[in-house]
Order: sequence, then C-alpha cells, then structure tokens
Amino acid sequence: MLNITKENTVGEIVAQNYHTASVFKAQGIDFCCKGNTSIAAACANAQVDADLLIDELNNFATTPSVEGINFGAWDLDLLSEYIEKKHHRYVAKKTPEILAYLNKIANVHGNRHPELIEILEIFTASAQDLSKHMKKEELILFPYIKKLAISTQKQSPNFGTVQNPIAMMQEEHELEGVRFAKIAALSNNYTPPEDACNTYKVAYAMLQEFENDLHLHIHLENNILFPKAIAIETQLN
Repeated sequence: MLNITKENTVGEIVAQNYHTASVFKAQGIDFCCKGNTSIAAACANAQVDADLLIDELNNFATTPSVEGINFGAWDLDLLSEYIEKKHHRYVAKKTPEILAYLNKIANVHGNRHPELIEILEIFTASAQDLSKHMKKEELILFPYIKKLAISTQKQSPNFGTVQNPIAMMQEEHELEGVRFAKIAALSNNYTPPEDACNTYKVAYAMLQEFENDLHLHIHLENNILFPKAIAIETQLN
C-alpha cells in the first residue's frame, strides 16, 4: 500500500508511482502544474470523493513506475540530463511538425471549424515560449543543479538562490498547463470531427501525445527535480 492520506500532495503521490497520474487525469485533477495541492483540496476542487480516490490510488502499489524507472531515486545531475535529452529534444523535434499540420488544417478546415484557428494560435504561442523556457533551463538552471548534485560546499549563484529561477519555471509551467487545457477543450479532448481528413486526425493525435509528454516533463521537474535541488541547496547553506 502507498498509505496515502488526504494530506499528501498530488505531486508526491505521482512522484512515488507515475501510473497514479492516470487516476488523477481521469478525475480532472492536475498532477503536474498544481502538484503541490493536497489530495483533500484537489478532490474538493474537482468535486471528487477523496476516500474513493485514495482507495483507487492505493491499488497501484504493486504497479511499477513509468518505463520501470524510479525517477525519485536518481541523482539530480542524471535526472536533469535525462529531462534535457528526452523531453527537451522531443519538444524541439515535434513542435515544427505539429505547427505544419495545424497550419494546413486551419487553412483547409478553418471556415467550418474555427476552433482550429484558435488552437493554432495557442500552440504557436506555446511553442515560442517553450523554446525560450528550455534554453533558460539548459543554460542557467540545470548547470547549477548539476553543480549542486556534486558539491560539498555552499554555492553562491548570481541569482541568489535556486528557488528564484525555479519559481519562474513553475510559473511558466502553469501557463503551459492552462494553454493545453484550453487546446484539449477546443478539440473535444483531441477527438476529430466526422468530416476530418487524415491530416486532421494526425494533427490531433500528435497534439495529444505532445500534451502527455509535457505533463511527464513538468512532473519530473516540479515534483522531483526542483524540490530535491532546493533541499540540497538548503542543506549546503
């Protein structure tokens, strides 16, 4: 048993076993951008029975983490490297592909499905901001976190404390969570309409995959990497 209580936060539960993310997602509970919310508060906001949810979560006790990996046991330098090479590269690779598909279907189907134009606008803004966001992590935050992982002495970065850039990254994560919630709503949870062509269907499937990857990406940072970095810096100082 995971021995979950209503006082546990959503994020720490998913950090223990990522398969529990599917339970939260099915109930409309945000496990990545709002992972610091308690089970009690999250259930109240989503109008979900907390006791029933906890019973369901505890049933995942014997299920291994995603891909059989316990990310919570990883050293910070390894985890930050993994996030950069797996998730940052995924975003960089898939963004232009999705934009090309969205531009095409917005031009062809936009008159009958005006939501496509709004989805394109939202994703374009997201793509631009994610590119800047990832560069800040790769050039500023992650190098410092890697240094923390192997350091035995107090660190004095020019941004004061790791909590400052982390707060900025979390704020930007929240914005992306809001954007993709809007995209999901506009696309009827990525369900193509009856008159959708194959390009339309592929675009929606790629958007859904992108959102799922982004959720795991943000979860690894917000709920595992960032709290551990803050804890190590506090200990060193």
